[in-house]
Amino acid sequence: MDVSVVVSTLNDRDQLRGCLESLAGEEPHEVVVVNGPSTDGTSGMVRDRPDVDVLVEIDERNINVARNAGIDRSRGDAIGFLAPTMAVEPGWLDAVRGALSGAGAATGPTHERLDAGVATDTIESRRIRDQQVTYFNGGNVAFTRDLLAELDGFDEYLEVGGARDAAHRIAGVGSEVEWSAGMCVAWAATDGGTAERDWQARYRSLAYRLAKNYGLHPTVPFRTLRHAATDAGRAFRDVLRGESKPTSWLGNGRDVVLGGGRGYADGLRARYADRSPSRNPRGLSARADRAVAVHDRR
Repeated sequence: MDVSVVVSTLNDRDQLRGCLESLAGEEPHEVVVVNGPSTDGTSGMVRDRPDVDVLVEIDERNINVARNAGIDRSRGDAIGFLAPTMAVEPGWLDAVRGALSGAGAATGPTHERLDAGVATDTIESRRIRDQQVTYFNGGNVAFTRDLLAELDGFDEYLEVGGARDAAHRIAGVGSEVEWSAGMCVAWAATDGGTAERDWQARYRSLAYRLAKNYGLHPTVPFRTLRHAATDAGRAFRDVLRGESKPTSWLGNGRDVVLGGGRGYADGLRARYADRSPSRNPRGLSARADRAVAVHDRR
């Protein structure tokens, strides 16, 4: 099985270098880097590397647009997606091939090196309505080309949560995500901080993907409200500890309501725009090309 690997990056030059160096030892069929629009010299660094087969430049700051651009330019029987902040561990590619021999998609653990040792995540699965949804790390996942074609790639409406949405749609078309312990990745580097959460974008994404995949069903408002209650409780504890201001807590609540309402409406529109099992009206086939420049040395 020929496996192409797509790495989407945006101003991650130093982390990307570590990712590519780890991947070179696995010798995949091809490496496709989708960049853009970076301003940190990523393009020059990638063009100088002989182990990158294709560099695709795009002008949108959307991870799902980048993923679809990578699918456009890859040629393998299967496609793996890596985050630039991840470094694969030895045996990763063999684990991908083994897992995809019996499944349409595969993912594995992410190791985080701590002072006290190594922490790792585990498989996450939920039963929603009549189907089992297995979530995956969008920075460490692989698909057969057939499954990606059936899903029509990733939903470009979403700026965040594209991997969670794809997990619902994989279950919707009757396929499965295989958990492979050998598909290990670790953080290639740290950036020294954590980005502030965009609550409006988070809840727009959550409500959108639930409404799009399950329609007018009680599970949609129930799951949205349950997430909101949990997040509100955590944020309120920060207020009580003096780590956040009450005005910030109220502002976040407003963002949750606005984002959730817009996502729910847009999700219902998307559901009826694409009534096929793929549920992807803004997928890979929606546009002819996403690249503004391509450097292909194949």
